[in-house]
Amino acid sequence: MIRNPGSTSQDTPAAIRTDGPRIRPALPALALVAALTAAAFTAPPAAPASAAQNETVTLTVRHLDRTGAPTDAYATHVTGISGPGEDVRESPHDPSGTLTLRLPKGRYLLDSEVYPLHQGAGTDWLVQPRLDLDRDTTVTIDPRTTSAVDVRPPEAGAQPRHAMSFVEVSHGGQTRSVNLMSSAAGLRVAHLGPAAEPGSVTATFDGYWIGERSDYGLGYRFTSGHALTGFVRRPTAGDLATLKAAAADRDGAGGVGVAAIQPSEGTTVGLTSELVRPGTATFHVTPERGTWDLSYSTPGTPGARPNLYEARDLQVRPGATTTHTFDNDVRGPALDTTPDAPPALVRDGDRIALDLPLLADGEGHAPSDPVFRSAATTLHRDGVLVGTHRGTPGRAVFPLNTPDPARYRLTATALHGTGTTAGRTTAVWTFDSAATAAPTALPLSVVRFTPRLALDGTAPAGTAVRVPVTVQGPAGGPGPRSLQVRVSVDGGATWTEAPVTDGAVEIRNPAPGGTVSLRATLTDTGGNTLDQTLGNAYRTR
Repeated sequence: MIRNPGSTSQDTPAAIRTDGPRIRPALPALALVAALTAAAFTAPPAAPASAAQNETVTLTVRHLDRTGAPTDAYATHVTGISGPGEDVRESPHDPSGTLTLRLPKGRYLLDSEVYPLHQGAGTDWLVQPRLDLDRDTTVTIDPRTTSAVDVRPPEAGAQPRHAMSFVEVSHGGQTRSVNLMSSAAGLRVAHLGPAAEPGSVTATFDGYWIGERSDYGLGYRFTSGHALTGFVRRPTAGDLATLKAAAADRDGAGGVGVAAIQPSEGTTVGLTSELVRPGTATFHVTPERGTWDLSYSTPGTPGARPNLYEARDLQVRPGATTTHTFDNDVRGPALDTTPDAPPALVRDGDRIALDLPLLADGEGHAPSDPVFRSAATTLHRDGVLVGTHRGTPGRAVFPLNTPDPARYRLTATALHGTGTTAGRTTAVWTFDSAATAAPTALPLSVVRFTPRLALDGTAPAGTAVRVPVTVQGPAGGPGPRSLQVRVSVDGGATWTEAPVTDGAVEIRNPAPGGTVSLRATLTDTGGNTLDQTLGNAYRTR
């Protein structure tokens, strides 16, 4: 079982299994390194501890099984929250079933898992979110006080998989948490002790089931002064939202990838499911849990790692379906438009840094490890070359040797794909910049083309199609001062202007087996420019 007691880092999970859990890892802590001089150093004498710090009390914990007999089949955790014992982390065990601990006075969080008497009997989890140790105290862990967590999907034949139960407690400016990994069925839980302060306890349950044609993520979140003592939820099909992950297969190689869902908020576990490409995985989820994350990992190939694509913080509604298509054309630059996202182009003192997904997929999902044949990013200052970086598309840092204002030209190029799926992405930006006292966003815009394509990356030949055009970045606000789109159906030998009308252009696709290339040029209201070309943006069938 995988746990994350207290505020410590979560254990590293084993390799993800098909239809198995997907753990949200804890963020790594920052490391602090101090350099000491070689000179002699004498530490001052330590201050004497106060009487309150030295004062301890006895905590006795008695463990029973479901028959009321003492048991040694348990795992108990005592976590300090506030007061002199706020740093306490204890996971003691005594085969007699009775624990005795000397602890500093203070507020604690206690949880205990009592193992089943026999296989299939289920798990008992008891949580005391408020344990005030101001005197000698005895706590009895009695599974007979628990009630069932009875959560089931509407599909009668769906099979339970795993679940994550989580309790977070806040007091005195500190927050501590405990969690339990279990089966989605057979769990019994109970609150122990007095209620904590209203709103100081958050309890969640995220359980997963595998259905015949779709899978289920049933998550619930409660905020009160109590841990849970059982609860029942039997959502109907109409109560659930639907998330679909569609996997493209542009090169016809097939293979099996992995689709996954996971609640966006809090320490949790998700569900992974095999996805044969091209194809679609379907998940039904509870809107009560808040936003959800949907992801897809491409099949691994010899010499290449799988690519991970993610769609985060998806708003879901009962009865509504949200579909994300991953790894399809048209590939091109895309900005992160989520609130508080870092800018893609930054001036920081005497350097300019670019971090832009140059080969995002057709819906703007950035690949974790973009596949490309070659890539280069070049910066010019007032027409003079500053430098060239080769490697990951759209990522480069350029040191500058002058703080003076200048006109810059930044060019990013990537060759990707092979054979009929080969393409070339190029973006050229011009802008003015001078040295800054702090990191400052520079005006970088991109243009997104989103035609409706089949999962093999193709559009019908010989037909007129409407291709939406979206400007992202500063030029996408009040609108660019000028925007021009041109189309080529002969590999870029000739170009034809395509007027942008109501946010889209109309393109007549070439014969089967042809390609369509797209080019956009714009100037924003500040005089900054973009010239973006997507060679062989999509194919026809």
